[in-house]
Amino acid sequence: MSKTQRNLIKLILFLIFMLVLSVAITDKYYLLISLLFLVATMVPLYRRFENKKIQSREIVFIAVLAAIAATSRVPFAMIPSVQPTTFVIIVSAMVLGSESGFVIGATSALVSNMFLGQGPWTPWQMFCWGMIGFTAGLLKDSPILKEMWSRLVFGFVCGFLFGWIMNLWYVVAYIKPLSWIAFVQAYAASFYFDLAHALSNVFFLLLFSASWLKIIRRFQKKYGLVDLSKEQL
Repeated sequence: MSKTQRNLIKLILFLIFMLVLSVAITDKYYLLISLLFLVATMVPLYRRFENKKIQSREIVFIAVLAAIAATSRVPFAMIPSVQPTTFVIIVSAMVLGSESGFVIGATSALVSNMFLGQGPWTPWQMFCWGMIGFTAGLLKDSPILKEMWSRLVFGFVCGFLFGWIMNLWYVVAYIKPLSWIAFVQAYAASFYFDLAHALSNVFFLLLFSASWLKIIRRFQKKYGLVDLSKEQL
């Protein structure tokens, strides 16, 4: 198991511990604890990327992919939850690796919201898309993403996980007091939007993932870009 994978498991266990602790102490600090978790998760990944010795052309290439992921969201804003952003993040991470995938995902959320509107939901979207890119990068050499059918399943699942995490933000931010009924109602109300996101991921991956992977790999080879996903064991 790589160092990054171990750190990810530690962060997940940290989240569970903090949520259990908040329940034991009081019900007033769910939002604060969740925001602290976002910071604790994203800052180490940003720092790890920053500490990498990479060339300026690699940063430019990552920035271009993040810009494509961000701007691709804008034309589809009129269709709720249908957006190619997740698709761009997944295929980029499959080529460039987990760390670049995380940066592309988190940056695309921040940049796209400059057009669509910033708010307290932005850090959560940065986390969701960042972790989708990070996970896709970790699985890029596994059968899960090499086979088309399992790649589609991965995209479908990512659509629902994205919505479920965003639902968590909505519930802890706006519903007082918290209850299981509130959670069930929020998740039931978002089912259509989560399904639309999941199906759009399947659509874009099915039609365009093979060609996009070839294009990104061609650029990677042409400019001698280093794979940032190689972890220190």
